Amino acid sequence: MLKPTVGPIIGHTTTNHARIFLRGETKKYASAFAGVRYRRADDEHWSKGTFVKLSIVRDMADVIVLNDLEANTNYEYQAGWFSPMSPAHTVESVQELPLQWPRELYRFRTPSNEIIIPRAYVVGSCRYLRLTAGIPSSPQLGDRIFESIHHLVENTQPPVSAMLMTGDQIYVDDLNFIAPDREYAEILKKYRAAFSQPGITTLMSRVPTYMILDDHEIEDNWPANAGKADDELYRNAMTAYELYQASHSPLHKLGENGKVDCTRPDHYWYQLSEGDIEWFVTDSRTRRNLSAGNRRILDEEQEQALCHWLINSPARVKFVVTSVMFYPDRTLNGDDAWKAFPEQRLRLLETIRTHRLKNVIFVSGDVHGSLTSRLSHSEDPDFEVHTLVSSPLCNSKLLPYARESTFILDQPLTRTAAGDYRHELTSKVVSQDNFAHLVVERDHLRVNYHDREGKLLQSVRIALH
Repeated sequence: MLKPTVGPIIGHTTTNHARIFLRGETKKYASAFAGVRYRRADDEHWSKGTFVKLSIVRDMADVIVLNDLEANTNYEYQAGWFSPMSPAHTVESVQELPLQWPRELYRFRTPSNEIIIPRAYVVGSCRYLRLTAGIPSSPQLGDRIFESIHHLVENTQPPVSAMLMTGDQIYVDDLNFIAPDREYAEILKKYRAAFSQPGITTLMSRVPTYMILDDHEIEDNWPANAGKADDELYRNAMTAYELYQASHSPLHKLGENGKVDCTRPDHYWYQLSEGDIEWFVTDSRTRRNLSAGNRRILDEEQEQALCHWLINSPARVKFVVTSVMFYPDRTLNGDDAWKAFPEQRLRLLETIRTHRLKNVIFVSGDVHGSLTSRLSHSEDPDFEVHTLVSSPLCNSKLLPYARESTFILDQPLTRTAAGDYRHELTSKVVSQDNFAHLVVERDHLRVNYHDREGKLLQSVRIALH
């Protein structure tokens, strides 16, 4: 067997199952299979291999599900792909072949089934990796930060449960003014290059990784900049996104056979939970309505689902991921974020305030700067919402970093008859490549921002109620 050409990527992982994405390669006129075998870290004997047949339709990539796992347990696994001599082989028959598995061992840990314990996460966005003639230019610049995240994961407690990548994992339009990628094959090449660098490969083989798209997975400021000829671009970009980012997420249900249902999803937002912590990962990009009479950054179905979750979820801490800034608003060029959809934002805030919901935290990226901020209400002392922003993992030299002057901080976010929503920074604005390490304790959330080398830049304490 050969090592995966992309992956393995540990995706959605629960107390009893894990999803593993990996890619093989195509060989002329030959069938190809990918497989995974696993064991508890303290066991000697491997499970039987779990295999999938690879298809060029899915770029020789697929998701393998490991079922019947135990909670709070360390596992190790091997993963690879191969082309058997006989074209008649099936997923069942290759299990009987005397395969030589790749020697590399990968490890992951299933979550604890305890409800209230400290838990940790890593958040990041905007990983720029320029391709020149299809080859990454100085890829180590965009990969170094993942080595630092992996080092933190290996040397910190509590264990990091997951990494959430909140948008712009690739830049389809990195040469937008010269030769933007539009063809499906070109976009796939971007994903293969971005997800096969050594640092990110090591990290994603170990830490469950959850993703949501932003504009650069399609085109800058999508769909505001969409033209009549962009329908094909959108189809190609979303097909690649579904394969490389959404396929291993909670978006896809498990069938009765224990395999992922690969039916094309009718939306891209999803939820995940761990103990008394829940996440609602919104799609704030592909369901926008820009018409003057009904402006929406989230479609009606998604808004209703989000509000229902906010009101009815019993979670102690609720994280809402929105790839673009919920607040504060930018002084310039803010119309791509929630600033341009004030009515819908106000509805969400009023839902949180009138239902007296606690510990709601909005998580964003996009702006190439990181910060935390607190939102209060002039007439309701019990209302409090926080936002944390983590961006970028790797900036382009062509793009500026955000600074405190980037944001509107000297006036209320919005004024209503019932009072003003007022915000204030609770951190400095980080203006360099960084990632956020979140630690959720019983009475507070600790947000630690680290630079590309892993050095702690600042630590912010947010009280939980």
